Parts: sequence; C-alpha cells; structure tokens
Amino acid sequence: MTNVVRFPNAKARKKIVSTHKTLCKSGFHKWEVDNSKQFDVKQGRLVTAERCPRCGKTRTKST
Repeated sequence: MTNVVRFPNAKARKKIVSTHKTLCKSGFHKWEVDNSKQFDVKQGRLVTAERCPRCGKTRTKST
C-alpha cells in the first residue's frame, strides 16, 4: 500500500513563507552560531560568526 502525504494548502504555505521574509526585512533575524569560521585573520582575534538561516545574512561579534 502507499502512504498518503498531506501538503499544506496554498494559503497556509504562502503565510509561512511570507512571514519569514518579512521578519528578516524588518530586522528580526534568527541568528544561529556558525562554527566554520572562528578566527579573524585581519584582526588577529577570535570572533563569533552568526548566520540567519532564513535569509542567509551573516554578522560577526568579537569575543
């Protein structure tokens, strides 16, 4: 037998997608720590790189 997969209707999907875009446009990013880059060569010190998974924007904080 086959398994039936339910997809959200178009309205619900549009609401989810548009919410994520408008949050980032308004400055409400969802920052997560990116462990791939921990040392800044130009400044010569440890930094914390953060990336927003919704829009892909990055920022750094020095520790």
